[in-house]
Amino acid sequence: MENINEILNLDSKARIKKVSKGQILQRQGELTSMAFFVKKGLLRSYSIDEKGKEHIFIFASEGWIIADLESQEFNHSTELFIDCLEDSEVLIFNRKCFTVSELSDGQLKKNAHLMARRIAVLQKRVIMLMSASAIDRYNYFLETYPELPNRVPQKMIASYLGIMPQTLSTIRNKLARAK
Repeated sequence: MENINEILNLDSKARIKKVSKGQILQRQGELTSMAFFVKKGLLRSYSIDEKGKEHIFIFASEGWIIADLESQEFNHSTELFIDCLEDSEVLIFNRKCFTVSELSDGQLKKNAHLMARRIAVLQKRVIMLMSASAIDRYNYFLETYPELPNRVPQKMIASYLGIMPQTLSTIRNKLARAK
């Protein structure tokens, strides 16, 4: 369900909003059923550990939907912050409008395919974090988000990869020399 018109048809309260770089759309600990379709710009979801370190879960650029699905599915407070990395335009909607009873058969099939794709991407990421080398994780990041290295600070990419920024710098230098 990554078409603005489909979302607007399902949620009459959905609205398009311009948001500024640095603006927090969702805070850890909130109870919300909101999701965000990125029409223009770049968002991220992340958590902050007890030491104050950020751990980036996912980036969402144009055409992506971002939300804390786990908190919505199990009806508890969010574990993730969602904020804007660039000035953005987002469609804010209630994720509950995507329940099975609200969708047509065609929409269900399309959503099942999109959800399976998202789950596959996240599964691959978890496997990469558990067992792949830092360079393999970075190459996977480049395959998944080819436009982001020029849009996201190196320290955020390192956080997403689960490595130190210095390690990422070494990897990037190695790859640049290999070309």
